[in-house]
Amino acid sequence: MGLLGLLVGLALLVLFAFRGWSVLLLAPFAALVAALFGGEPLLANLTQVFMVHAAGFLAQFFPIFLLGAVFGKLMDDSGAVTSVAAFMAERLGERRVILAVVLAGAAVTYGGVSLFVAFFVIVPMARSLFRAASIPRRLIPAAIVLGTSTFTMSALPGTPSIQNAIPMPFFGTTPFAAPGLGIIGSLIMLVTGLWWLHRAEAAARRAGEGYGDDIEGATERAAADELVRERATTAREFDPAELQHGQRSERPSPVWSAIAPLIVVVIVNLVMSLVVLPRLDVSYLAEQRFGETTLAAVAGVWSVAVALTAAIVTTIVLNRARLPALRRTMDAGANASVLPAFSVASLVGFGAVVASLPAFTIVRDWVLAIEGGPLVSLAVATNILAALTGSASGGLTIALDALGQTYVELAARTGIAPALMHRVAVIGSGTLDILPHNGAVVSLLAICGLTHRDSYFDIVMVGIATSLLALVAVIALGSALGSF
Repeated sequence: MGLLGLLVGLALLVLFAFRGWSVLLLAPFAALVAALFGGEPLLANLTQVFMVHAAGFLAQFFPIFLLGAVFGKLMDDSGAVTSVAAFMAERLGERRVILAVVLAGAAVTYGGVSLFVAFFVIVPMARSLFRAASIPRRLIPAAIVLGTSTFTMSALPGTPSIQNAIPMPFFGTTPFAAPGLGIIGSLIMLVTGLWWLHRAEAAARRAGEGYGDDIEGATERAAADELVRERATTAREFDPAELQHGQRSERPSPVWSAIAPLIVVVIVNLVMSLVVLPRLDVSYLAEQRFGETTLAAVAGVWSVAVALTAAIVTTIVLNRARLPALRRTMDAGANASVLPAFSVASLVGFGAVVASLPAFTIVRDWVLAIEGGPLVSLAVATNILAALTGSASGGLTIALDALGQTYVELAARTGIAPALMHRVAVIGSGTLDILPHNGAVVSLLAICGLTHRDSYFDIVMVGIATSLLALVAVIALGSALGSF
């Protein structure tokens, strides 16, 4: 009965989340259903397991949600994201339209701009470029997914994405874990994704397929759609409803002041991770009032938080004249972080209840028994949970909450570097999460005025197939050569 309850609870969570129900309600309900089938005390599971683990996730990662959303909103309202996208389009020209869209998305998301901010800025630019070049608009979502939701989310070293931050407290790693493998994985995703998109473009030209007809007002309707909002906030770290608040600049930011904050994020993150924090005396962290923790458990989050703070200050200093309502912009950014953070925390609470049930030992033993060793079983676990929840961050946190300590012990026994575990876990979470019910996919298609039938196959090829190729390569190279 316990295993049946686990499956029923998970099925309820997936089914009703896909239908647009709030995860804030669904996750505790599904967790209690699983506990009920297992004959476990309901109130104790709610307050002592679900709430404690959800609160623990917020305690660890809410600073990144908050700072990332504020930074994204500042970059949006100052016109900086628009400037970066326009710069890419101008430099690469009409003959390299797909590359321009991909690199524009990659530049802003690797620099710390929230995904949905990038969506709402890059989609209009992509429409105009694709229309001028007579490339089918059905390829726009795939080009944007490749640039924003693959290598800059999971593989590129130092990326400030929440997915790259989640494994750090578990493995004691930094955002730059396994940099060589991360770069190789990124190149595989980028090159194979571009190959597929150019192949699709060439096939469309041979068939005489042009741009097609836009659906007027699709982007505006998507921004106000509550169903899109509910799905979006479980997928990424920004509530799209807040994009309508604050006040955008009437003139775009100069490109140098638009790019500078993105560079600051990367440089400060690197310096904090590799130079500053390792030299600090943080023996005080062993005190009870600081949680009796270690630098390894907090260094990654500290690095990303400081980097985003520095980028926020840089954005304000360089673009103050183009932020006509600074307080309202920052308030909107702060508000945009709350629903996504609590949604993912609720998924974490659900996973904690499931992991505490005696029946979960069957699942754990099955996962650990998968042939290929700990790296393969970790990749499978993160893939499955990200696929079921439709959330890379949610699936990754559930997997590591339930099995993280086990994998740390396995790594120590088998000599696998924690940095390699980190990189495999993150790339693994960013593959099958892009299934049809994924909030980012649903939102992007709505913003573009397209359907799954129009564009989803190409999204699968650039989002799932390329990431799986990169994951296999990273596991093979990491197993043969170790972490580098």
